[in-house]
Amino acid sequence: MWSSDRGTLRKVFLSGWQNFRCQRPLTGAESLVVEALLAHPEYQALMEREEDALWADMEPNPFLHMSLHIALNEQLATDRPSGVRAVYAQLREENGDAHTAQHLMMEGLAETLWEAQRAGHMPDEQAYLQRLLRLAGDMAAPSGDR
Repeated sequence: MWSSDRGTLRKVFLSGWQNFRCQRPLTGAESLVVEALLAHPEYQALMEREEDALWADMEPNPFLHMSLHIALNEQLATDRPSGVRAVYAQLREENGDAHTAQHLMMEGLAETLWEAQRAGHMPDEQAYLQRLLRLAGDMAAPSGDR
């Protein structure tokens, strides 16, 4: 599913949404895309405008945002890096919902991916996990201790 070509990646999102809307069977990748889109109704109208979705430069980038949700869901499914699932459970409990917990964690994921891309190496899973643990620790600390 994943490609370094922006148009190819965006076409996966567009075809997944189109197949969902037409009640056609979804591939595994398309199911992940649809799950992310259902959690973000504000992006659904964009999926109906193929030319805009394929070529527009958007800030914030909805495709990046949804891709981070998908990546995080894959991490949670495999608990990789080990401990990510426990941090998620803690943040979900403290914030009252899964979506907010994911958004908090996605900031650390985005930062880790940006650092890896900038340095030209694989993402540092341990540095990422440490970011998440600090986030969870900050959330658990009484407000006067933050």
